[in-house]
Amino acid sequence: MEYFTNIPKIKYEGTKSNNPLSFKYYDADRIIMGKKMKEHLPFSMAWWHNLCACGTDMFGRNTANKSFGKTEGTMEHAKAKVDVGFEFMQKLGIEYFCFHDVDIIPEADDIKETNRRLDEISDYILKKMSETGIKCLWGTANMFSNPRYCNGAGSSNSADVFAFAAAQVKKAIDITVKLGGKAYLFWGGREGYETLLNTDVKFEQDNIARLMKMAVTYGRSIGFTGDFYIEPKPKEPMKHQYDYDAATAIGFLRQYGLDKDFKLNIEANHATLAGHTFQHDLRISAINNMLGSIDANQGDYLLGWDTDEFPSDVYTATMCMYEVLKAGGISGGFNFDAKNRRSSYTAEDMFEGYILGMDTFALGLIKASQIIEDGRIDDFIAKRYSSYHKSQIGKKILSNQTSLEELFAYAENLCAPELPGSGKQENLENIVNNILFK
Repeated sequence: MEYFTNIPKIKYEGTKSNNPLSFKYYDADRIIMGKKMKEHLPFSMAWWHNLCACGTDMFGRNTANKSFGKTEGTMEHAKAKVDVGFEFMQKLGIEYFCFHDVDIIPEADDIKETNRRLDEISDYILKKMSETGIKCLWGTANMFSNPRYCNGAGSSNSADVFAFAAAQVKKAIDITVKLGGKAYLFWGGREGYETLLNTDVKFEQDNIARLMKMAVTYGRSIGFTGDFYIEPKPKEPMKHQYDYDAATAIGFLRQYGLDKDFKLNIEANHATLAGHTFQHDLRISAINNMLGSIDANQGDYLLGWDTDEFPSDVYTATMCMYEVLKAGGISGGFNFDAKNRRSSYTAEDMFEGYILGMDTFALGLIKASQIIEDGRIDDFIAKRYSSYHKSQIGKKILSNQTSLEELFAYAENLCAPELPGSGKQENLENIVNNILFK
């Protein structure tokens, strides 16, 4: 049964098309720097936003109807979401999806029944995957919505809650492996604290690491060879979250010996909430060999919370793709952790949100490749640090063959060094603008 009867398969029609249900920039088979665009941009549908989010906010009820003709909270509704989701992905040419355990089924009061439902729905999803060729990018467990996790999951003060979280993680890994997921994600939605007056930070961080180590041990024992991910976020819902940003998450992973199994899933909106650019957290991840996957969305700079908007900022998308191309690509994909605005509640809006996001990143890819092929940015950076490669003292510094005493004597002979050379920021920004808009 076709659900989106009035919406055709979305095709590339180019920039001259005025058809809202078409791609203007995303041409899946176009070759960019030796690879097809769809290979550079393995897009993924976020199950929770696209098939579950109904426009509810703290001030109002649903605006979008996502019952899909079934009674919500039933397994019939869960199966309808599978049918609708796979039709949606096929019509857009999206080849991956991501999920939380309780996105795909209604959670029961008894964990045994919840797990039975997960087995049933994953069988149904697996059949659809076989029929369509659509794949699972990553799976995860929702350990933040249920009231039991009000004080965290791995960081909970309750051993029983910790044990329940571990059981939930085990089952979510089972389902991810069953569906052939490329990775398993930890997003510590409530792994943090509100006040130090009631919190043992070291105890909580130690316990989070214990849960992650158990997850790795179990995953490897059942043949999972993919990556585990941490998704950094500085705040919301907790005031102080332990995975604040890329650098903090990397430090945590190295401290607990998890860095060989984990990479980072970087979300644009989370980076800006941490006071960084999206590009910054991507670069920090990449230079530490921990750039795993990307949540493609954007926030609103006028609002101080995670708005999860579909990406429309071409400059940001270009800088993202510049980092991805310079890093040699990513092992994960581009998951649209994004939702329509509350007033955009129709089926057409669902498609147009994804078209916007896919076109924005496609244009970003095109422009990023042009910046790299232009070469002026890379040439400038190479020249900016050239004194380390050309001078004898620079070479000694880089090869660790000098000392404070030798550098002290060198500096005394210099008296005072010249200014280190202009950073040319304005000129470089003008180069980027010239490439973006020519």
